[in-house]
Amino acid sequence: MKKIPLIFLLLVFPFVSFASEKPVPDKSLQGQVWVEAEGEAVMGEYDTKKEIMERAKRDAQNKAVEKALGVFIRSHTLVSNSQLAEDLVYAAVRGKIEKVNVIREGWDEKDRNLYRVKLKALIMPVYPEKGEGISLKVSLSKADLKEGDEVRIFYQANKECYVCIFSVAADGSVTLLLPNSINRDNFIKSGTAYEFPTAESKIKLKAMFLPDFKGRIAEERIKIIATTNKEEIITLGFQEGLFRVFDAKSTGMISDLVKRLNQLEPSDWTEATTVYTLRR
Repeated sequence: MKKIPLIFLLLVFPFVSFASEKPVPDKSLQGQVWVEAEGEAVMGEYDTKKEIMERAKRDAQNKAVEKALGVFIRSHTLVSNSQLAEDLVYAAVRGKIEKVNVIREGWDEKDRNLYRVKLKALIMPVYPEKGEGISLKVSLSKADLKEGDEVRIFYQANKECYVCIFSVAADGSVTLLLPNSINRDNFIKSGTAYEFPTAESKIKLKAMFLPDFKGRIAEERIKIIATTNKEEIITLGFQEGLFRVFDAKSTGMISDLVKRLNQLEPSDWTEATTVYTLRR
């Protein structure tokens, strides 16, 4: 039976509940990795040999960085969708080339206009400085809740953006609150305070313990991810019900999310998390 988080939504009268050839790490340099990559460039009518050689080398370097990014992300072992509640800054990682060793290079034997380079590069992970890009704030109407308490989520950004609001339950399951099957409009204006659900919405958030939860206190989180552009960071697919619910034991959602965030510029997305406690 599918579990449900502590927060649940009430729509009209029915109750709808939800509440890592492998690159080699350089052991002397924490976080850095050696990767191998091949690049190529084709000589045109007006190109010089030097230009083509440099272009092929840049191509190989770009591919080395791209390969290293995959390593950096996989180093953060993803074992559960519940890891959405953690800091996702590693998804914004970029790579800086520290050292390059050319393994081989030369003109292709069959196509004399094609130049190939194979190199080995030492790549260092680089993370964005805080304060760049979108600034996002999130809070709750109440952070210390008793079962049955109604709660609202307040959020505001310093730039126009698109938001996804998630609830991460005590059992690790994740519910996408916004966008949902009723309201897919997740655009917000700069400097404007928003709330979910809105006062006029038929959806109401109430704090409820999971049916099989035996403890007296539980802690859950609300996570908001904002992007500058309308990005499908989560596959919506509302096939049934109001909300997308992701099982705690799966890694499909968090893996896809991290991959998609890494494809964005670090300044084009941000996250904010708030914690609430539910007591009997």
